[in-house]
Amino acid sequence: MKSRNIILHVEELVLHGFEQGDRYRIAEAVEHELAALFAEQGAPQSLNRGGEMEHLDGGAFEAAQGSKPEAVGAKVARAVYGGLNR
Repeated sequence: MKSRNIILHVEELVLHGFEQGDRYRIAEAVEHELAALFAEQGAPQSLNRGGEMEHLDGGAFEAAQGSKPEAVGAKVARAVYGGLNR
């Protein structure tokens, strides 16, 4: 199987209800979890078409109050990956 590089650029990620100070930890967790998902499950079919996606709706998710930023980031990544599979 041929290996390829995928560059995923997220220009804006909107999350409501989280502390502003947690944004970098959430972002790092999103990056880490997305890398793991791509490594484990491969690239979603939508990326085989190449080009850019102007908008991706990852849907909604729930996080319990007081959730650690790393757990929130992992949920965000799974939502984004799921959105790429639609």
